[in-house]
Amino acid sequence: MTLVVVIIILALVFDYINGFHDAANSIATVVSTKVLTPFQAVLWAGMFNFLAYFLFKDHAVANTINKTVFENFVTLEVILAGLIAAIFWNLLTWWYGIPSSSSHALIGSFAGAAVAHAYISKGYVPLGEIIEMDKTIQTVMFIVLAPLVGMITSSYVTLSTIQRNIYLKSGIILLSSFALYSMFGYFMNQKLDENLQKFLKLDKAKKEVTKNPDDAKAQEKLASISAKYETLKPILAEFNELEAEGVAAKMTATVDLSSYREKELQDITKRFAGLDRAKKDVFYDASKQDELEAVEARIAACEPTLAMYDSLGATACGEQVAHILDLGGKQTDKLVASFDVNVEKKLAKALAKADNRLLTYSMMVVFGLFLISYIFVEKIRTPTANKMANMYKRLQLLSSAAFSLGHGGSDAQKVMGIIGAALIANGDISEFKEIPSWVPLACYTAIGLGTLSGGWKIVKTMGTRITKVTPLEGVGAETAGAITLFLTAQMGIPVSSTHTITGSIIGVGATKRLSAVRWGVTRSLLFAWIITIPISALVAGLCYAVIQAF
Repeated sequence: MTLVVVIIILALVFDYINGFHDAANSIATVVSTKVLTPFQAVLWAGMFNFLAYFLFKDHAVANTINKTVFENFVTLEVILAGLIAAIFWNLLTWWYGIPSSSSHALIGSFAGAAVAHAYISKGYVPLGEIIEMDKTIQTVMFIVLAPLVGMITSSYVTLSTIQRNIYLKSGIILLSSFALYSMFGYFMNQKLDENLQKFLKLDKAKKEVTKNPDDAKAQEKLASISAKYETLKPILAEFNELEAEGVAAKMTATVDLSSYREKELQDITKRFAGLDRAKKDVFYDASKQDELEAVEARIAACEPTLAMYDSLGATACGEQVAHILDLGGKQTDKLVASFDVNVEKKLAKALAKADNRLLTYSMMVVFGLFLISYIFVEKIRTPTANKMANMYKRLQLLSSAAFSLGHGGSDAQKVMGIIGAALIANGDISEFKEIPSWVPLACYTAIGLGTLSGGWKIVKTMGTRITKVTPLEGVGAETAGAITLFLTAQMGIPVSSTHTITGSIIGVGATKRLSAVRWGVTRSLLFAWIITIPISALVAGLCYAVIQAF
């Protein structure tokens, strides 16, 4: 338990360091254009880093990080080594003013420590059996794609903004707003469908059939769950009208979901019995097979009691199961508390995580304010160079706030994924969706406080060395960076906010002329981005070896 506490503290320390390491991403342009003083800028950015907690309900990025390494190779020592290495690399790059990616340092360190653990404990193991390659390749691809998307988007935003015809400019803004609104609506519908499938455990049923195609029982189970899913899916179309609670109530009234409660109770029993840990022990040491069989026997002995859940009630049933598993007082209390399973509430909570409407409406408000500002200055008032400059300075407050929201919403989730992995490895939860509510709150608070501490060494690189940034270009870069981070967070892709804003700054510089960008500095940054994952992985492997030695 002590090691879990140490890991959680170190994870929040990393989150704090991530905040001040990446503070430059949020404040560099707004400081360089003198819209805000450095002190005002970090207060502004830190506040919006934390406010992202209320906008980002679905933690898809955290779930991606959590599943970077296959469960058999995730131990508390692996997570500890990964955090130490990620903190080391972050502090080193901060000291030398290199805007490297905290996200990629964390991913590389986690993977590197897991590989070292696999090789030390099992000998040679194929990399694809240690690391989830699909997710890792996707992350590596976005080392290039995130700054490229940011660059293209910032060029588009800047070119649209400098368009002198107010009617054409307004049309572009309205069309862009509609496109984003439709895209985020599509993301929400996709996520609602995905969360319903996960709630019904349809994905797990499909995997069971894939592994054992001749298993009649598995096929029957898949057919039953698929039938329920097809019946419930049309009700998702009423989400905007009924909200999560109304949809959940209608679904539980339409289909008998008592089997979900039974599966949930079985999963809770297995977790408190220590089944996953026993399986992992056998994975490394076949001589512990007897211990695994003893755990499985205790779980089997609980089945008659679980079958009497309705007649016994949650408390009595939980107490009897705890007695069979021979749990201590605190563990008994935890098990009994978790046995009070309300299917409707659980379903409503799962569906509510997909709701991105507040985020979507916030973006539409920002676009609306941009449009009103342009019309006011260019049509209602007589436009002058001074009035236009002041307008862009005010708009930069909005764009920097939007980018800080995206930074907080994207980067805080990465630490949530690591803490979730630690809680699963320690047996506190069985899967990421059970992560306690204090974890997101702690992570968003830590990154917000870290941003308040600033990252002055990197501000100079981001704000002046890549290209000279004016308020107009600051608006373009920050707006593009925010859009990119919002989009990738919805898709569950852990991108670097550093890479994103760098690409956006390059994009606004290139709209003036290609020579406005200092490509020598850009090449140095690209080199730092490329080496972050392999070096952090190597350092994490060495850290793991040292931890094992002592």
